[in-house]
Amino acid sequence: MTNFMYIFCLIVWGLNFIAVKIQGTPVSLELSLTYRLVMTAFLFLVLVWFLKPKGRPQRKDIPFIIVFGVCNFALSYLCLYYATILSSAAIVTLIFSLKVILTPIALRVFLKEKLHSRVLLGGILGVFGVCVIIYPTLYQGLTDLKGIMIALLGTILTAIGDASSARNAKLKVDPIYANAIGFTVASVLMGAIVLFQGQKIILPTTVTYLSALLYLTLIASFMAWLFYLKLLEKIGGAKSGYMVALFPAIGGIASVLIGESTPSIYLVVGCLTSCIGAAIALGFGIRGQNDKLPVNVN
Repeated sequence: MTNFMYIFCLIVWGLNFIAVKIQGTPVSLELSLTYRLVMTAFLFLVLVWFLKPKGRPQRKDIPFIIVFGVCNFALSYLCLYYATILSSAAIVTLIFSLKVILTPIALRVFLKEKLHSRVLLGGILGVFGVCVIIYPTLYQGLTDLKGIMIALLGTILTAIGDASSARNAKLKVDPIYANAIGFTVASVLMGAIVLFQGQKIILPTTVTYLSALLYLTLIASFMAWLFYLKLLEKIGGAKSGYMVALFPAIGGIASVLIGESTPSIYLVVGCLTSCIGAAIALGFGIRGQNDKLPVNVN
């Protein structure tokens, strides 16, 4: 069962941005994201009501949970949605894998945690992998470059949210409460943005849109996250976090299969180098490391 949950999370989260690409833009990305956040918030609120877990947040914890929700679920998701549409799911997945380097840096900056030297080495390899894969796109206009910069911004926001999540975990705030509140806050923020933009609220009924929305909501944001919690209990945060290192490979292969990307030496070398860099940054093969490192994924 542990192996099944691990592979499930690896594949589901590795295909996140592929699903965003398939969903497309029959409505604005802000509205699509609002649908996802509202549905996920509802699922977690029901889960809180049903389980009533210990570790209820105190008043002092609420600002940090709000930062977690805004950074991890609202702003970072929106950036990564736009980046996926502007560039490719493979490139966005590759850039997002840099969170295994950016999150320790955020933990160092905000929580004064030790920054291991392996993060620097892994970061160098990760950045090299990103440079290799985006090199061919530099001659294709500014659209891809814009998508790349937005993806990097989204990943930085995720790292900030991870730091807030780590602070909450240290104070024993149950992650189910944190996710329920975080998704609710993110839903309100995105809903406010949609209303401010004066958008018409419509729900596309195409099979591709609805199936992608259900995938991103029910499977990626809810079921996979619950499996991940179980993995944390069974094998610890370090081993569970190694799956992030394989996201570039999953995203790259899927991008080729749906015809979004063309197989090339740049794609292979970039994905492989990023996988190795992420594994090094996560401390692959080093016991007792990163057990408390938050690995929140989209």
